[in-house]
Amino acid sequence: MRTRTFMTGMLALPVNAVLFGSFATLVLSIPALRPYMEYVLPAVVAAAFALTVPVAWVLAPRLRIRNNYYPHLFSKDDSR
Repeated sequence: MRTRTFMTGMLALPVNAVLFGSFATLVLSIPALRPYMEYVLPAVVAAAFALTVPVAWVLAPRLRIRNNYYPHLFSKDDSR
């Protein structure tokens, strides 16, 4: 199993929680959608589920960024 695939799997649960929470908060804070909640909330669940893997796939390599990508952030000299 590739490292990126493993990290995507590990990130999927927290990413899904954040996406669902964000979408649900957005939908529940709009009073005009109240009559349509029985249709909108399942759509929120489906959208969060559908976006989980692509978002986690994009985030996984960013968690591996180290000194080579941003050398100026980790330099030992005080010339800044």
